[in-house]
Amino acid sequence: VMSILLHGDAAFAGQGVVYETFHLSDLPSYTTNGTIHVVVNNQIGFTTDPRMARSSPYPTDVARVVNAPIFHVNADDPEAVMYVCSVAAEWRNTFNKDVVVDLVCYRRRGHNEMDEPMFTQPLMYKQIHKQVPVLKKYADKLIADGTVTLQEFEEEIAKYDRICEEAYTRSKDNKILHIKHWLDSPWPGFFNVDGEPKSMSCPPTGISEDLLTHIGNVASSVPVKDFKIHSGLSRILRARLEMTKNRVVDWALAEYMAFGSVLKEGIHVRLSGQDVERGTF
Repeated sequence: VMSILLHGDAAFAGQGVVYETFHLSDLPSYTTNGTIHVVVNNQIGFTTDPRMARSSPYPTDVARVVNAPIFHVNADDPEAVMYVCSVAAEWRNTFNKDVVVDLVCYRRRGHNEMDEPMFTQPLMYKQIHKQVPVLKKYADKLIADGTVTLQEFEEEIAKYDRICEEAYTRSKDNKILHIKHWLDSPWPGFFNVDGEPKSMSCPPTGISEDLLTHIGNVASSVPVKDFKIHSGLSRILRARLEMTKNRVVDWALAEYMAFGSVLKEGIHVRLSGQDVERGTF
């Protein structure tokens, strides 16, 4: 499995979660053995000039925190893009580290159907309107090279348009939206044959008071005989035992009882994070 994340330029630089996940990228229990980050960089984010949106020249500079290689490639050159993506995949497979592909491109239309980009980006959009679209640019090159004929090119375009038109026509016949179509990988047995979820009722999860008391007592004891325990910790354990006797729980004891009851049924529980290792709570 190889993970590929697709980003926008403004989101890549501006959303803290990107920076935070870079810092998880090489941690022992969290790594994906290298993610390929593809940034669709239209050079204006949503409507803002880059100089008003971030302090660094490139949106991809946040990837420097883990020394990830960053490839800036002209998205108007499809062959260069393919070459860079091959190098990125090879880097990831060889070194199991993150790598970034920055597709330097432009957005021909507005931010959405209602947006007129000339209001906020008049100079840039004057330049964009002069640009030959990448499809025409590349097709002209291939035809000039003799790699494809004009007829082959037109047939491919017509074939693609036909696929889109047919799908659009079919979509008008669909009167029902099935929830399962919105899930990438529906769990087996989750849906009935009509595509609707089966009954969502939960099985009873209550347990006997004897079992709760047993878990409370175990959670209040030291598992090793004659083990010298920190006095502050033994005070906590004594208080926990007292609570169990008095049929009272605080948040921590309630969690212990939840975990303990699940473990009693043979279900593994995995906790991770610094507070777990230190036992802060």
